[in-house]
Amino acid sequence: MSKERIILGIDPGTTIMGFGLIKVVGKTMSFLQLNELDLKKYDDHYLKLKLIFERTIELIDTHHPDEIAIEAPFFGKNVQSMLKLGRAQGVAMAAGLSREIPITEYLPKKIKMAITGNGSASKEQVAKMLQSLLGLKTLPKNLDATDGLAAAVCHFYNSGKIEVGKSYSGWDAFVKQNSPPAPKGGAKTSTVINLRKK
Repeated sequence: MSKERIILGIDPGTTIMGFGLIKVVGKTMSFLQLNELDLKKYDDHYLKLKLIFERTIELIDTHHPDEIAIEAPFFGKNVQSMLKLGRAQGVAMAAGLSREIPITEYLPKKIKMAITGNGSASKEQVAKMLQSLLGLKTLPKNLDATDGLAAAVCHFYNSGKIEVGKSYSGWDAFVKQNSPPAPKGGAKTSTVINLRKK
């Protein structure tokens, strides 16, 4: 009997965070949930980050995903927007890492390619393809939710492949893959704090 696993997909953002969950049994996926966290009414950027972290933890503790797929920020010209988006992604990742859940990042282009076969597909095209693939009766008004679901489906399609993007199996793996090399002479450039309870 094939092992069942749950994938949580997240499209991070400080205005709207979209998320979707799918269940995978063997080579078959089925739809579980699709929703969004609307942050438009909040002005305080740090409050938004706190709410993103808390909602992600709530999703993890409720649905017990085995893996998280997250949309990586794309590089735009607006530095402030990039910074905010990176922070939103970071707190969502921190929530997953705090629960020792493997995380994989996917570029928007790779997600669109996995779902539609076109890396330049529109949000509407991605949503329509997801509706067809998963038998969704309706689509949400805001397509950020379907972007989160698309990240989960992209991960499902890429799970059997050797290279799936940047993956982290826990906090230690994240730190190891994202720390700069030690300078010559052995001087310390950073301190790693182990957050696991003993």
